[in-house]
Amino acid sequence: MDDSVVINPVVSSLNIFLENKDYSKIFVIADTNTRKYCYNRIKDNLPRHSIVTVPAGETHKTLATCEKIWEAMTRAELDRHALVIDIGGGVIGDMGGFCAATYKRGINFIQIPTTLLAQADASVGGKLGIDFHGFKNHLGVFQQPVRVLIDPVFLETLPPRELRSGFAEVVKHCLIADAEKWHEIREKDLERQNWPDLIAHSVGIKKAIVAQDPTEKGLRKILNFGHTLGHAVETLFLEKGPKARLLHGEAIAAGMVMESYLAYQKKMIDRQTLEQIEEFMFSVFGKADIQPGEIETIVSLTRQDKKNRSSEVRFSLLTAAGSCAYDIAITPAEMRKALQYYTGL
Repeated sequence: MDDSVVINPVVSSLNIFLENKDYSKIFVIADTNTRKYCYNRIKDNLPRHSIVTVPAGETHKTLATCEKIWEAMTRAELDRHALVIDIGGGVIGDMGGFCAATYKRGINFIQIPTTLLAQADASVGGKLGIDFHGFKNHLGVFQQPVRVLIDPVFLETLPPRELRSGFAEVVKHCLIADAEKWHEIREKDLERQNWPDLIAHSVGIKKAIVAQDPTEKGLRKILNFGHTLGHAVETLFLEKGPKARLLHGEAIAAGMVMESYLAYQKKMIDRQTLEQIEEFMFSVFGKADIQPGEIETIVSLTRQDKKNRSSEVRFSLLTAAGSCAYDIAITPAEMRKALQYYTGL
């Protein structure tokens, strides 16, 4: 693993990074939760800086929030030699990085991920973006941060549901690239998982894949296993309002069950593998309350998936536990069958 991702106590990592740097200004982006629970861990180790705080949650990952961030950056008179520090989960990492990458055609930014989801997945790889008209990550860019500073101590600030949500991306990395690790984690309940080890494992897998395919032209697409139907499910629940919504990892867990069923139907994985995935996902994440009448809406939402080509919806599907293929065209009828399978379990 190169030094762009550092897994260490955040204060020492930050001090080492800023040593001998000559940034004109430093600007911190946080949300209401990370401003309260996480910012205090780093603020005394930062030179003079400005901070903007935005509302927490996926529903605020929008152009309107970006406008507020850009306005604050402009008021702070940031130039192209400034540094942005994003301190938060996947939403702040995606949106804060997007704002930095587009402000004055791009300024340096650091990610300090504070959730398991962000530490194991979202902060690594340079994918930045926001939701648009209800579609997940519909607007965005590829731009690498100058550093990702990961400190597992931030996991102590998370509610159990948020920790469980992040675990879905850890599971995904095992299923697409490491069968041995998959069988290891599925023998333990959530409380017995080794988070520092699993974060390092996930970061290693993602960095190796991204290094081979930085802009998702081929191999990197396997990182989207569970996300084609999962994102559509997440979007559906976002539209239901905050009380009904699923967290990202909960939606992706549902997506991984559905997409494993697609792989089974195409004889890419065997029944035992499908059943192991089902059993584990339901035991950890429960089951998303998808109604039969919502199936058609979910299928239609996949038409906006970023992996699509022409009118084809392309999936990344397992070929075995620990192995994944990509660019597999799936028909609406096949998707309906997978959703019916899931809702009928």
